[in-house]
Amino acid sequence: MDTKLHLVFGGRVSDPQTLDFIEPGALDVVGIYPDYASAEAAWRANAQRTVDDATMKYVVVHLHRMLEPGRTA
Repeated sequence: MDTKLHLVFGGRVSDPQTLDFIEPGALDVVGIYPDYASAEAAWRANAQRTVDDATMKYVVVHLHRMLEPGRTA
């Protein structure tokens, strides 16, 4: 099986429409997941937990794309 790692993290942003995190040292690193479905579930749980705070943003990063940028599929 081909594992495709995904990172979920979040933090305060200067503008909710950007990824300009205000305090990179204070990011909430939720975890690294072996597939997108698991990462999405973690992202969704944290995003919903902070839904009332417009300056908090959680994201899913496709680590597998960064680790092997030339690889397709």
